[in-house]
Amino acid sequence: MIRIGIILGSTRPNRKGPQVAQWVLDTASQRGDAEFELIDLRDHPLPHLDEPAPPMFGPSVHEHTRAWAERIAPFDGFVFVTPEYNGGVPGVLKNAIDHLCAEWTDKAVGFVSYGVSGGARAVVQLRTVCGTLGMADVGYQVAISVLTDFENHTTFTPRDHHVAALNKTLDQVIAWSTALAPLRAESPVTVG
Repeated sequence: MIRIGIILGSTRPNRKGPQVAQWVLDTASQRGDAEFELIDLRDHPLPHLDEPAPPMFGPSVHEHTRAWAERIAPFDGFVFVTPEYNGGVPGVLKNAIDHLCAEWTDKAVGFVSYGVSGGARAVVQLRTVCGTLGMADVGYQVAISVLTDFENHTTFTPRDHHVAALNKTLDQVIAWSTALAPLRAESPVTVG
């Protein structure tokens, strides 16, 4: 069965992301067409990119990067849950992406973003980064406003259009992950 990792891309104190990521996981888990797992970057503290060589040139010399690679490699696709900080991607998410290369390649990715403008500018940046890594970014996305979609600016209250957008995003991530499986089989990732 297709495995999709839901990556929570913020480690900031008092972050809104856990509510959003849990909603994505709960909604996705009601489906029967894939397995879903939440990956919180707080559980994978990575120093600012400290590799002596780019990840495209092979296994890391650092245990923290090898552990991160082992966590990411088994998944067929991803949903990045990301805030938008100052018009861009959170540094911790970009750093986590930059630690790896082959583990991302030929996998689908969808986006659930939140921010004052729904996190749209962070997703624009992530689409470029993911495309460079050989990921297939799906067209649908979920954009959540921190001004109108959080009751009292604290409690996430998804609306019907969010649920519809999430299901369309998941449909595409699963379909594209399935379609890309032959490419992943031709170039299996070995971690170590």
